Amino acid sequence: MGDHAPVAVEEYEYEGLPPNFTLAENMAAGAFAGIAEHTLMYPFDLLKTRLQVINPSPNGLYTGVSNALSTISKAEGVGSLWRGISSVALGAGPAHAVYFATYEAVKHAMGGNMGNEHHPLAAATSGACATIASDALMNPFDVIKQRMQVHGSVYRSIAQCTRTVYRNEGLAAFYISYPTTLCMTVPFTALQFTAYESLSKVINPGKGYDPITHCTSGALAGAFAAGLTTPLDVIKTLLQTRGTARDIEIRSARGLFRAAAIIKQQHGYAGFFRGLRPRIITTMPSTAICWSSYEMAKAYFIRHQDD
Repeated sequence: MGDHAPVAVEEYEYEGLPPNFTLAENMAAGAFAGIAEHTLMYPFDLLKTRLQVINPSPNGLYTGVSNALSTISKAEGVGSLWRGISSVALGAGPAHAVYFATYEAVKHAMGGNMGNEHHPLAAATSGACATIASDALMNPFDVIKQRMQVHGSVYRSIAQCTRTVYRNEGLAAFYISYPTTLCMTVPFTALQFTAYESLSKVINPGKGYDPITHCTSGALAGAFAAGLTTPLDVIKTLLQTRGTARDIEIRSARGLFRAAAIIKQQHGYAGFFRGLRPRIITTMPSTAICWSSYEMAKAYFIRHQDD
């Protein structure tokens, strides 16, 4: 067997796109990456949501990831771990298409693909712009997803959940967590892309196409960003699931600071790190899958263009 080594290809670097790589191809690669990432790791995302819910019903209390997994599987069936996945499948493709198209466009405009120098500012800025654009599209789907994920959810379809939430809480319910989502995902993406670029420079200084490097760097960068932004993710979950809460105070929460105050009052500072472990467990393979899938799709289009 031959030694594993990155394959250097002059016209193709992971950090940059070929000059003839079209917007449609870029968006298709992003859509493929988004659907692959979210569907493969969905059960762990459901566990994270269940563990983050403040004051759940007695049957929705779990002591940890393994306890949640076994309890849900036994009491509700293994299929319940995939409840709400249709919302993600519908939203993740378009949202990630917008995400990667915006990322590449902004990074190119800021000179992030020029030369062999490290461009952390371009990476962070392009990542932040990408998440602002994609979250505007994905936020309603995320609200529906989490409403269907919580214990005792009465929703059995996307259509039913959408109609009920809209009728009872209005259109604003689909975007009440958007400011909090941006407060979380903008720093998350900036941290992730900056860490990813830095790790890639160390692990693969030649910048050749190396799937193992992409996967490893993506996983470590994702874990780093996820850990630091978990408190904001807990706040987001409270706001997105408030309509299902039994606690009147939670049901009436209207924004980031009020939600944070409720969490601090009821659970102390430890409450801001509820679901930390499943969030990291979910994020590491998710970011690895996302970037690997994106790179795979880009490589396919490049080979197709060369044929």
